[in-house]
Amino acid sequence: MSRNERRSSLRARVVRAAGAGALALALAVGVGPLGGGTAQAAPAGKGTGPQPAVAAAEAEHVREGRLAVDDRAPLSASQDLLRQDYDTPTTAPTHKRPSMLAAKKKGGGKAGCSPGDFAQTGDALVRQITSSTTDCINTLFSLTGADAGGAFREAQMVTVATALRDGSAAYPGNGSTGMPQIVLFLRAGYYVHWYHKPDVGEYGPQLKSAIQAGLDAFFASAHSNDVTDANGETLAEAITLIDSAEENARYLNVVQRMLQGYDTSYNDKWWMVNAVNNVYTVLWRGHQVPEFVQAVQNDPSVLDTVHRFAKDHLDLLGGEQSFLASNAGREMGRFVQHAELRERVRPLMKDLLGVSEMTGRTARLWVGVAEMADAYDKDNCAYYGVCDLKERLKAAVLQGRNACSDSIAIAAQDMDASNFSYACESLNGQDAYFHQVAKDGGPVKDDKNTKIEVVVFDSSADYQTYAGVIYGIDTNNGGMYLEGDPSADGNLPRFIAYEADWMRPDFQIWNLNHEYTHYLDGRFDMYGDFEAGVSTPTVWWIEGFAEYVSYSYRELPYDEAIKEAGKKTYPLSQLFDTTYQNTDTTRTYRWGYLAVRYMLEKHPDDVATVLGSYRTGDWASARRHLTQTIGSRYDQDWYTWLDACAGGSC
Repeated sequence: MSRNERRSSLRARVVRAAGAGALALALAVGVGPLGGGTAQAAPAGKGTGPQPAVAAAEAEHVREGRLAVDDRAPLSASQDLLRQDYDTPTTAPTHKRPSMLAAKKKGGGKAGCSPGDFAQTGDALVRQITSSTTDCINTLFSLTGADAGGAFREAQMVTVATALRDGSAAYPGNGSTGMPQIVLFLRAGYYVHWYHKPDVGEYGPQLKSAIQAGLDAFFASAHSNDVTDANGETLAEAITLIDSAEENARYLNVVQRMLQGYDTSYNDKWWMVNAVNNVYTVLWRGHQVPEFVQAVQNDPSVLDTVHRFAKDHLDLLGGEQSFLASNAGREMGRFVQHAELRERVRPLMKDLLGVSEMTGRTARLWVGVAEMADAYDKDNCAYYGVCDLKERLKAAVLQGRNACSDSIAIAAQDMDASNFSYACESLNGQDAYFHQVAKDGGPVKDDKNTKIEVVVFDSSADYQTYAGVIYGIDTNNGGMYLEGDPSADGNLPRFIAYEADWMRPDFQIWNLNHEYTHYLDGRFDMYGDFEAGVSTPTVWWIEGFAEYVSYSYRELPYDEAIKEAGKKTYPLSQLFDTTYQNTDTTRTYRWGYLAVRYMLEKHPDDVATVLGSYRTGDWASARRHLTQTIGSRYDQDWYTWLDACAGGSC
């Protein structure tokens, strides 16, 4: 996980997925309507092999939201709703969405998918959308400039919204008529419009009327109630479209319908579970729509529905669909922020706190509701029994303490003596290896981070339940390094991690060595704090070096990176330009690793020059060396090296 994770706060932000095998790296790019298709959940760590920080986030189906959004922009194309952390939506898809569509491939995958294909009007545009794959439509979330204007002008959006209305009349309950692509296209339009309005133009009353008619017709269609994954694909996206179009107030009936209709028959249907969970996005982000709160005041029965869902489905807690119950409690509790609703919400919150506990199987619900009380009704904490929430949780959960050395301490939820010994041995031994590779001359000037605390939760579920509340971080990842201000006296950097529970009975702290490398790199290689360190593109080094040390110190092959090497996707010169805004999982971690390894093996003098500048904070000088002195000079040799790497030399 990047050093910028320490910046995480409880403000809403859109972040991009940037962790090998993972869904998200906390990279702030704004907050807006949900973007492209949702990603399929995968068991944590199974079949992945990479070690970057966010990899193990795959263990969870949902990322529960923290506090309210600051901005009402659409959420990005990478949003995996089953892992959505409402205060930190993410960047860049890392998984394929499961498709229920008939195979209407145009050369397969994204082949034949061009922005210009959608610069059409009327029926021709609709035919283009419905004959394209959802993978293709997903690419449209990134359109800018003339391409954005060509695809998403208001007249075209009205055409597609009308197609949603007309297609709903005979909607067959599956993707055979192209309904998933139609809904996804509309989501993409709202997303691109938010971020690139000058390219797209204004959206006005005509589109608002058309999208309402389209959504009305879809939710009124008989087959939109089918409890099948074939229907769920379109249904899940349509519920997200409610939020993208800022129609949250109009469709509270859909929220109630989904929660009241849920039963155990949904649980083996990924898309249907996704659709139910997406109603929490409608609720969470609805607070930013002026008429939303008034609509709830006018008909507060939605509060009772959400409360009843949480209470009636306590059996879900601790299981695969745990997030459905805990998100219900969290989103119901969020309404306590509004004075007009407070008296109605308070007893509902207290009731849920009374049927759940701070630890154990029901903790996820308890903590979610308690956090809302702490955030929005803190003066009445005694009423809920949640005063001093962070300290109480820390005391109850992180009871294990162990010092590995004068500079490293571990606070753990559940580690025995042998686990502590194993973790300490790994961390203590890494220092010498790091210095051998980095060839540093000691801490950079003004760095006072002489100690670090390693916080280890017992599982990814425990991490997601507790870490956000205790440390004020995002938990849609596989760990987080919080550097703080390295020049401040008494500053204590920490990284927050968890045991890789899917690897039991083997004991492993997920991303332990990757995260510890961030600490060492920040102390010995990167002058100042994170903001300074990313004032120029340094991600190739920050994440690539953390991957390189993690794998090479443990003498493990990085199979996923080696596989990527054979594809020769990026010239080396392009990787020097990697930022947290233009990257994805593969580029950040796997290609970062390859770039760092190549430079260390083939051009150590250049590495020494660049690090010399990084260590003094001369970011511009390092950038000139990478882009001008080196430039594209090494690209051909790089490709030769990649071939050798893929052939076995790595």
